[in-house]
Amino acid sequence: MGTRYVYFFGEGKADGSAAMKHLLGGKGANLAEMTNLGIPVPPGFTISTEVCTYFYQSKGSYPPGLEQEVEEALHRLENLMGRRFGDPEKPLLVSVRSGAAVSMPGMMDTVLNLGLNDRTVEGLARETHDPRFAYDCYRRFLSMYGDVVLGLKAESPDEIDPFEEIIDELKKARGVQFDNQLSADDLKELCLRYKELIRRKIGKDFPQEPKAQLWGAIGAVFGSWDNPRAIAYRQINGIPDDMGTAVNVQCMVFGNMGDDCATGVAFTRNPATGENVLYGEYLVNAQGEDVVAGIRTPQPINIRQKTDPSMVSLEEAMPEAYAELERIRKILDRHYRDMQDIEFTIQRRKLWMLQTRTGKRTGFAAFKIAVDMVREGILTPKEALLRVEPNQLNQLLRPIFDAQAKQKAIASKALLAKGLNAGPGAATGRVVFNAVDAEEWAERGEKVILVRLETSPDDIRGMHAAQGILTSRGGMTSHAALVARQMGKVCVVGCGDLEIDYKQRQMTVNGRVVKEGDWISVDGSTGEVFVGQIPTRPSEVLQVLLDKTLKPEESAIYQDYMELMQWADAHRSLGVRTNADQPDQAETALLFGAEGIGLCRTEHMFFEGERIHAVREMILAPTKEGREKALAKLLPMQREDFKGIFRVMKGLPVTIRTLDPPLHEFLPTQEADIRTVAEQMGVSVERVRAKMQALHEANPMLGHRGCRLGVVYPEITAMQARAILEAACEVKKEGLDVHPEIMIPLVGHVAELAHQKRIVDEVAREVMEQYGVQVDYVVGTMIEVPRGALTADEIAKEAMFFSFGTNDLTQTVYGISRDDAAKFLHDYLDKRIWDFDPFERIDQDGVGQLMKMGVEKGRATRPDLKVGICGEHGGEPSSVEFCHRIGLNYVSCSPYRVPIARLAAARAAIREA
Repeated sequence: MGTRYVYFFGEGKADGSAAMKHLLGGKGANLAEMTNLGIPVPPGFTISTEVCTYFYQSKGSYPPGLEQEVEEALHRLENLMGRRFGDPEKPLLVSVRSGAAVSMPGMMDTVLNLGLNDRTVEGLARETHDPRFAYDCYRRFLSMYGDVVLGLKAESPDEIDPFEEIIDELKKARGVQFDNQLSADDLKELCLRYKELIRRKIGKDFPQEPKAQLWGAIGAVFGSWDNPRAIAYRQINGIPDDMGTAVNVQCMVFGNMGDDCATGVAFTRNPATGENVLYGEYLVNAQGEDVVAGIRTPQPINIRQKTDPSMVSLEEAMPEAYAELERIRKILDRHYRDMQDIEFTIQRRKLWMLQTRTGKRTGFAAFKIAVDMVREGILTPKEALLRVEPNQLNQLLRPIFDAQAKQKAIASKALLAKGLNAGPGAATGRVVFNAVDAEEWAERGEKVILVRLETSPDDIRGMHAAQGILTSRGGMTSHAALVARQMGKVCVVGCGDLEIDYKQRQMTVNGRVVKEGDWISVDGSTGEVFVGQIPTRPSEVLQVLLDKTLKPEESAIYQDYMELMQWADAHRSLGVRTNADQPDQAETALLFGAEGIGLCRTEHMFFEGERIHAVREMILAPTKEGREKALAKLLPMQREDFKGIFRVMKGLPVTIRTLDPPLHEFLPTQEADIRTVAEQMGVSVERVRAKMQALHEANPMLGHRGCRLGVVYPEITAMQARAILEAACEVKKEGLDVHPEIMIPLVGHVAELAHQKRIVDEVAREVMEQYGVQVDYVVGTMIEVPRGALTADEIAKEAMFFSFGTNDLTQTVYGISRDDAAKFLHDYLDKRIWDFDPFERIDQDGVGQLMKMGVEKGRATRPDLKVGICGEHGGEPSSVEFCHRIGLNYVSCSPYRVPIARLAAARAAIREA
């Protein structure tokens, strides 16, 4: 028997299950699972992701045998339903939907009501005695098929969808606001106009043969795997391009047959807060796309969600259906052991489930759900840790509007409008009205708020670039809300007072005009929108940890955060340090859970206050004696810096890198500044210029820097070593333990390290003898050039520790400058030459292999060699997991990324176990 491509579900049993996501996609696998659970699911069949792979490999053709399998499944569906595909009396209508193994909400395509044509629509009208319903389905099918299969879309960012333009014109002519206020004759007229649009735009009539419609839709859904928005979504979320989508063909059930019908989207827990309640929205007499697309602002699903007494919840309007939905919510929540995002339709008061998938959620919700499910006995702490993505921690640290400034804005009538609070935090930015502008403005450094009638999947890149998102339509389950929550973006939706004019690039709110480029402030926690800029203040977690303005017991968010972090620390083996150059940075990192300093950059200290004058004096000095005189001025300043850091760290290890950047970086570049320096130093302008010329390098990144400076100017290394060790001795005399780790940068040859280590050891002997104190110090190196990794066994003879400087290691492995890579990086990503930016996460196949080699070679020489990483990658989750796998002792990252690294390290250990 050949490969099977089609899997049926219906009548309480299914060919598939939730375990078959990679074959059936998430949607198909979960439809099968719900069917097997006895939950009411309209029957249908799934075409596997293997067909998608074949489709792309074979340039749009299908594998042998697929057509027969689809035909057999269609006949089975017809027999089960007692209807026939294309029958003018009792037509079978189906939906055709995508479904990848990893949820990509709204990124691929869907077609509803497939099987309708000029004959079957009349049959449906006669059968239901409801022409309005029949033609409502037909106009929806025409517009969706026209968009998805025939490619009729808005031709520029400033235009609206051509089908939307036609229906808006008709509604205006009829004097109605909503689609469901159009009559049966209006909808017939709309269908004629849609078909005329199709004929005019593509030069042929809309296809009337249902099977031709079906194969057109199947091909379009497979084709949508590679549409621009799907590609962008995969790039943003790190989803592999070769995964592919399945296609789900499912019997239609109708939420638009009248006032005893409805459609909705819900979550088994609140996706914004994590509260354990059914949360969602619905529309009476509508189809599912109406809710998700945000064309009408939906009603709340239950009484507790109501924000306006005039709203009618599903709990009130259809109590029996609501009770059934509540029952199914509990089944799904416990069965999947995670919050579910569900779609449902109510046809003649009977509830049907159309989808369940793991729901997108805010960082706040992720924490609460994970912690609550442990408390409820659903998850273990290990499982809870795997449910929270490390980068979601960023959302917990997001700023909120300063309360006094916000009250002042309200008092000054700056409050513009209020919508639904769909994404947490506060954002301020300039208004733009399309995704292309949002991306372009953000690239030039502008903070923007993307304002749309409603967002569509095509807006994905602009949403990613924006600080916040504001829509006039849609509800808490609209596309804008769903995607914003996943991205961690501030978002307000359903702000009905906004009258948006794309062509004029402005919006009017109760007579007030806001134009493109004007500043607005958006509160994603309350739904409020303000004119102008409002200052922010720290999140609750930061108010407890850093500001001490909130008590721990007063913040449930902080309590959940701490409990999860305690679980993370209990399960991780990888240490987490911080990159910090000042005592206040070190103190912040400690509060976030850092276990030491993995990188203290001494050159950052040189730029402060009067120090830069001494540095420049040292650079301009023509003799060693002159340099030593200038360095003697720097010594007490550096010593005090290190004392401050050692005191804060209280015995934790502190890795201090000796001077790394080339000396020209400390000299001025502007003519006026050059003259000022010459005056301050008491030398001629020509001498300053001559020194600048002498220090000029064609490629400074690969030039006279790092250990090479210390080899040519050993007095620099000696001064820094003295400052570190004198500070250590003085702090130790104060009664505090001190563990300095002196790190020599850019070593590619063991002789470089041996040279620098001799200087450090000699200074150490002098200092410790002078103070009568023994300090437990070590000397090691940064591995940041390929030769350092290749000869790590030799270098380990001198080094007591390694720290991978992956910023420079990536540059030297790739042979590119990070500062110049922006000129071609976007093209490389767009053309899929690279799957990701190697400066954001470790290239495990290239840079990573050198790291692995460095660890193995180093420990072959020195088995107890301590190895860490101190590049920007040290706080990036996938890089942290890689560091765990290759046996590093610790990662080091910026203070605010320490919690991310702690969680990522725990997840790595759990996965390995």
